[in-house]
Amino acid sequence: MPEPVILLSGLTKEFPADPPVRALSAVDLRVERSDYVAVVGPSGSGKSTLLNTLGLLDRPTGGSYRLDGIETTTLKDGVRTAVRGSRIGFVFQSFHLLPHRTVLENVMLAEVYGAAPRAGRRERAMSALERVRLSHRTGFLPGRLSGGERQRAAIARALLGGPSLLLCDEPTGNLDSRNTDAVLDLFDELRAQGMTIVVITHETEVSDRAGRRVRITDGVLTEE
Repeated sequence: MPEPVILLSGLTKEFPADPPVRALSAVDLRVERSDYVAVVGPSGSGKSTLLNTLGLLDRPTGGSYRLDGIETTTLKDGVRTAVRGSRIGFVFQSFHLLPHRTVLENVMLAEVYGAAPRAGRRERAMSALERVRLSHRTGFLPGRLSGGERQRAAIARALLGGPSLLLCDEPTGNLDSRNTDAVLDLFDELRAQGMTIVVITHETEVSDRAGRRVRITDGVLTEE
């Protein structure tokens, strides 16, 4: 049986204070390949801490986090960075596209700091843009795109390294309803192609489209 993409066991995160602030409390979560999971919860519930931990941006205080079967909690910083770069694609609410670079250049930049060879980078970026149906905008600057197109460009950039996991933080937070639907349709397509997606969201419209919904409240995760 293949390893799940995400396996959290008793994951805990505390921040130093007096008394310590517990942001994640003994969290258990199993996410299989091609799962589509929405994480919902009120502001201050621990969603951002969970996102940062899943994205290998924060280290937990206790427990286990296996990503593709790799125990990440004991990895040295350099190895963690390499695992993050090769296995996790990030999609953010605010797109994070460079305004003076074309769509194609923005997507190509995803490989600049990784181990992928320079040869073929343009072709791989074009393929990612075709995958999100944005190949007709490759030479445009981000300012000439709609919000939905900018988010699709950001998704193409996240897909470039062939990640195991697409980790999305309020991906439709800056979009109107029409562009939200377009991005959610794209997530459905990517999941059908085998992509594993975890979306942090407070929007019911987004969480309703996911295959599973888990709720976090005061650092405690429960399946809905």
